Amino acid sequence: MELNGTAAIVSGGASGLGEATVRELAKAGSKVVIADLNAERGEAIAKEVGGTFAPTDVSDTAAVQAAVDVAASQGVPLRLIINCAGIGWAQRTVGRDGTPHDRAAFEKVIAVNLIGTFNLMSIGAAAVARTEPVDADGQRGVVINTASVAGIEGQTGQLAYSASKGGIIGMTVPASRDLSVVGIRVNTIAPGIIDTPIYGTGPAAEEFRVKMVAPIVFPKRMGTAAEFAHLVRALIENDYMNAETVRFDAGIRFQPK
Repeated sequence: MELNGTAAIVSGGASGLGEATVRELAKAGSKVVIADLNAERGEAIAKEVGGTFAPTDVSDTAAVQAAVDVAASQGVPLRLIINCAGIGWAQRTVGRDGTPHDRAAFEKVIAVNLIGTFNLMSIGAAAVARTEPVDADGQRGVVINTASVAGIEGQTGQLAYSASKGGIIGMTVPASRDLSVVGIRVNTIAPGIIDTPIYGTGPAAEEFRVKMVAPIVFPKRMGTAAEFAHLVRALIENDYMNAETVRFDAGIRFQPK
């Protein structure tokens, strides 16, 4: 699909993988709506790329609908629904002291990562379905979801996170089948270890990074947000990619911890 002359909405677009994706799509000529909670950063990025910021809690259906409405009113057809919003959480199913996993924390991770992805995918796809097809195949748009290799082989303490990301992977094929009838493709990216500000700075952070890089096969480094954004664009532009979960991890296979 040609990106130039389209509108896109990117959840989590004010930082990390989402920000890199916003910049990549805008560079290709798409009018991007940044759906995020960070208004200061979101508005600054929107100004830089000629996009629009829409304050959005992805777990809130009404907020997602409002953001999609903004994306659908950009003067060009809404074609691209990109889910990058997400949060992490680390806690064992049963702690070393015998306490069970906190249910509220589990529900929060599921609400943001899994339900949030469902919200934007379904509400966004409904808006895309109202546009005219762009080619002889009847294609109208593309959905890209962000999962994690933790959704395939989660580590110790990743119960909530892995459940949420595994759920996103599980939605990929049925969603693609459901949305194929209206000409929308659905793919999911499952990143491994990506270099983002979440790891912090300083000696302790660098030591932790070295530990994280150890099981990566090749290249022996963390991935970058720009490389993730490049993959998003490739999946959009290659019209034969559909219903796939693509590992983006340089061959890493997680150990238990």
